[in-house]
Amino acid sequence: MVAKIDLIAPPRQKGQPAPTLAALLRGASGLSWSRVQALCERGKVSIDGEIALDPALRVRPGASIVVDERRAAPRPWTVPIVFEDAHVVVIDKPAGMSSVPYEKREAGTAMDAIRDAWRATGRTATTQALHVVHRIDKDTSGLIAFAKSKLAERGLQRLFRAHDVERTYLCVAHGQVADRRIESRLVDDRGDGLRGSTRTPGRGKRAVTHVRAVEALPDTTLCEVRLETGKTHQIRIHLSELGHPLVGERVYVRDYQRRVGEPIDSPRLLLHAATLGFVHPLTDERVQLSSPLPPEFERMLERLRARPRPVATPPRSSRSTSAGRPRPRR
Repeated sequence: MVAKIDLIAPPRQKGQPAPTLAALLRGASGLSWSRVQALCERGKVSIDGEIALDPALRVRPGASIVVDERRAAPRPWTVPIVFEDAHVVVIDKPAGMSSVPYEKREAGTAMDAIRDAWRATGRTATTQALHVVHRIDKDTSGLIAFAKSKLAERGLQRLFRAHDVERTYLCVAHGQVADRRIESRLVDDRGDGLRGSTRTPGRGKRAVTHVRAVEALPDTTLCEVRLETGKTHQIRIHLSELGHPLVGERVYVRDYQRRVGEPIDSPRLLLHAATLGFVHPLTDERVQLSSPLPPEFERMLERLRARPRPVATPPRSSRSTSAGRPRPRR
């Protein structure tokens, strides 16, 4: 048993990415990967005072890491239900929670959180059906809807297929992003094991993303993104392929790392499903919902606002150097 470990993340090695939480803990204690993973999942590890559930998280230099076996297990997710009637329920999902179980034994998903909220109010949760109509990434926070009946499920799915659901996201991307419409065809494997866009005729699924710059930060941009279609990782892929990966992105950053260098460290992916709007498929009433940025997103945003602005490189003189001057005429 490991009673307690305290360590400070070391400086980053030149040309190397920031180390993962698992690598630092294994190096400091000799623990196995499975042991480190278990400690994280049980809420026994914190970074700068915040619980760190992901052993693959890259840790910024100077961060304080604490492992404490005696730490009380974290309380179950408290997820607010922002809309509910007899047919539809919408919650404000935190980052780090899966929308649905991806493995048979996975617990703590958004569906579990809804049932927990029902139980907390004395309602019977085991007999109420929940049907999936759309998903948001595990690392993305914000609004997600579920149907409570097959009739509502079919109606909501019809709205999503027809692109009649308003969905906007707030995100922070590297660099200075301009307003634009992005359209491509997405495939599950672009050739290197990652999802991405293809130019091969007849392949992929059409994906359209509308990006609006909201605030220019020193070396990033706060953006509002509207989805016209909803493909897996669509926002993350489209902005990354433009050379503007999201802050906190750990998958679609290979090209950026090769061209620019290491991305900005962030404890979470800065992507938030901020609005959800639709005409109720059974009552015909307009449902318009919004979700504020979570506190940890706001804290990271303030850190990005406080970063020093890059020093502009003065333009090179158009004059020729002495080595390049033309010889005088004889």
